[in-house]
Amino acid sequence: MTLDALITACGWVPVLVPDPVADVSGAYVSDLLSDVMAHCPDGAVLITVQNHVNTVAVCTLVGAPAIVIVHSRDIPEEMRAAALREGVALLRTPDDQFHAALKIGTALGIEKEET
Repeated sequence: MTLDALITACGWVPVLVPDPVADVSGAYVSDLLSDVMAHCPDGAVLITVQNHVNTVAVCTLVGAPAIVIVHSRDIPEEMRAAALREGVALLRTPDDQFHAALKIGTALGIEKEET
């Protein structure tokens, strides 16, 4: 699914979307950036409360096309500048992490992943 289609399906606020046709293959939910570096799959959107430049750097490392900031947290200007420079989209939602992930799963048609 393209990023712009996901934004529309989930009803999120696009703060910065450098590549609206970026491919999104899933989501990863974590506030611990070392966990994101170790486990976030390429193409997954990161859902987090971490609204700072290090989050952008980590997404660049793992190939995450977008960051979804939950609980309508502010996105500082330095984070916006870093995201623009690195080509990472910034999205904001009033949802909590669970409901943001649920929206992505629904939009992607994921019902249950076998473990």
